[in-house]
Amino acid sequence: MIRELYNYRQLLKSNVRKEIRGKYKGSFLGVLWSFVNPLLTTLVYAIVFPFILKSAQNHYTTFIVIAILPWNYFTTVISQGTSTVLMNGNLLKKVYFPRSILPISINVSGLINFLISCLIIAIFLICSGIGFSFYILFLPLIVLIQFILLQGIIFITSSINVYVRDLEYIINFFIAMLFYATPVLYSMDMFPESIQNILHLNPMTTIIESYRDIFFYQQMPNLIHLGLVFLLSIVILWIGIVVFKKLEKGFAEEL
Repeated sequence: MIRELYNYRQLLKSNVRKEIRGKYKGSFLGVLWSFVNPLLTTLVYAIVFPFILKSAQNHYTTFIVIAILPWNYFTTVISQGTSTVLMNGNLLKKVYFPRSILPISINVSGLINFLISCLIIAIFLICSGIGFSFYILFLPLIVLIQFILLQGIIFITSSINVYVRDLEYIINFFIAMLFYATPVLYSMDMFPESIQNILHLNPMTTIIESYRDIFFYQQMPNLIHLGLVFLLSIVILWIGIVVFKKLEKGFAEEL
């Protein structure tokens, strides 16, 4: 797979550019929607949820922004990545290229949009007076773990979705439910340790907490939890590659 991707690296680059530009093609603001969308979402949560959850969290808007941006990266990649092979069915039947380019392009373009939108986090950290610490050096590691996790997941979902067309709807429903089991709007300190242990079965819990540790709390992330999620991500990526390579043989017939 690595050798094929290297040989078709120009196609991968052009596909990533297409995903980034095509997302907002024809819109007036264009790529600025990468900033506007999370900002509007954050404002809604910042206004509504302090009254619902009765949160006394200082700098609550910044607290949410740090979590909502990586969560948006997660949901966007899973949603688009699950349907990418199916959406490019006509192309797959006409031209040969490594099929893995499709889900990889979705993940890479999502990563680039996420890194650009991290400017929003920087603005909120500066405006709130929180600032930065040297723990920000852990950012590349956390981003890498999330990237690997997402790649493994969409290798699996994009290939199975070709054969089970209902999967993308099931995935979207599951993500909506997972949102409330991930500490995006709330702090883990709200729950007893037994509930926290259950919530940590969700790998995105550790990833979101790690972003908050380095940006908001300015402390070292829990390296044990992060290491476990990293190992889980590697396993999921390996399973994803095996599943994708096995199922891609029948893509042309199914599509």
